[in-house]
Amino acid sequence: MVFQSEIRSSETNALFEKVANRNYGKYLLRITIDKARSFQSKTISFDFPVTALVGPNGGGKTTILGAAACAYRAIKPSLFFAKSGVFDASMQNWKFEYELIDKVIRPTDSFRRTAKFTNYKWSRDSLEREVVVFGVSRTVPANERPQLKRCISGRFNVDEKDISKISPGVATAVASILDKDVSDFSFMRIDERGYITLLAGHTPTGDAYSEFHFGAGESSVIRMAMKLETMAENSLVLIEEIENGLHPVAVIRMVEYLIDLAYRRKIQVIFTTHSNDALLPLPDKAIWAAVNGHLYQGKLDICSLRAISGQVDSRLVIFVEDAFAKAWIEEILRSIPKIAMDAVSVHAMEGNGTAVRVTRDHNIDPTVQQPSVCLIDGDSKQDVDEKDNIYRLPGESPEAYIYDKVLEKIKDVAGELAVALLRPYEKEAEVTEIIKSVRLTNRDPHLLYSQVGRRLGLIPEARVREAFITVWARAYPEEVNAIKQYFIDKVPLETDEVSIA
Repeated sequence: MVFQSEIRSSETNALFEKVANRNYGKYLLRITIDKARSFQSKTISFDFPVTALVGPNGGGKTTILGAAACAYRAIKPSLFFAKSGVFDASMQNWKFEYELIDKVIRPTDSFRRTAKFTNYKWSRDSLEREVVVFGVSRTVPANERPQLKRCISGRFNVDEKDISKISPGVATAVASILDKDVSDFSFMRIDERGYITLLAGHTPTGDAYSEFHFGAGESSVIRMAMKLETMAENSLVLIEEIENGLHPVAVIRMVEYLIDLAYRRKIQVIFTTHSNDALLPLPDKAIWAAVNGHLYQGKLDICSLRAISGQVDSRLVIFVEDAFAKAWIEEILRSIPKIAMDAVSVHAMEGNGTAVRVTRDHNIDPTVQQPSVCLIDGDSKQDVDEKDNIYRLPGESPEAYIYDKVLEKIKDVAGELAVALLRPYEKEAEVTEIIKSVRLTNRDPHLLYSQVGRRLGLIPEARVREAFITVWARAYPEEVNAIKQYFIDKVPLETDEVSIA
């Protein structure tokens, strides 16, 4: 099922325009990491006010989060980059360069600042801005937090003046994320300065219970919303592993809430994640992958990231542009006798530039054992490079190419196609008429298969696509063999001997 975000496209476009037009009082536009951990001379831009950082463990997500924090005085660098004597000698000469907006300092344009670690200390041209960091410890249960130990007692009580109800804005935010009414919940200040608080709620039947009986995700969402709804406009929010403690649906709603917050209150958010669900509400330009010292902008799924980094068991990795090309190549692979299909992985990169970059990086990385091949679409502006295993698929648009090739032989394959499309063989004439009609009226090749599916009685697009690709493979064996040549010498077979060591 296609995901449908509750964030309107008009809101998304307005946020893109707001960044492009520099319409923020304070905003972090770009970080260039001159040197830090595995990064050297890498740049990340924040084109959308809610940015996701994805990648394998150790890929560099937290490094970017820390680099963002170092731009501002509110956060000490040691929160992200603690130095432990001689064991952290590699921090010497780390340097971050920033492009920022701060209308107080420069009302009409962006400007640059730096942060660097030299002579065993940080030197920063940092700015004033409210910055809040939500680390992974936010989901630690209440009974494991040392500051709340004093509350674990049968005689514990709090004066009425130190108890406050959760605000309507916070209750609305929590309800939108957790699908739970917390309008009657409250928080108790249990120290003189009000820094330490304990949450309290009620069951649907009216029974009171404290935060010691909250779910970890429930507690963290309420506390995050309490802070987020009271932050100053133009603040920066940094979140580690946004999915921690949350159901996949709640993860999606949390990201949608952050986008809405950015729209309402001009807040900028950067978060790390290992969850595909967290990426669903975001536009492509709001997602960056950090992998082994490289940065890629665009919507990649977590499985693809494992392949890029070499953290995958397959013995051949093939990168393509999109889901259609992925299905096309998988059909060709299945035609290879004795192929070990579970040792091959095909990944859609959602863009030709990304597919080419990850293939080149993958093949020059000495820590990656399996070879990779990139197959770009015919209309791609990227160049073929056999040295780097980058090849071009036939036709301009893969969707149109397969459709038109099947249409060329429709008289011969109509019956087979009708059956593949869940229609009786004798309905071949009706199927042929629909296929011809759709092609005549179609303006966007990406919609060809969904349009055929609707005309045939709401057959899923994936089923129609699979039917066309399968019929094409049977009708054009010479073309199948031509594409096979791009990777046939690298394909693992069931008969291959492998080392167990």
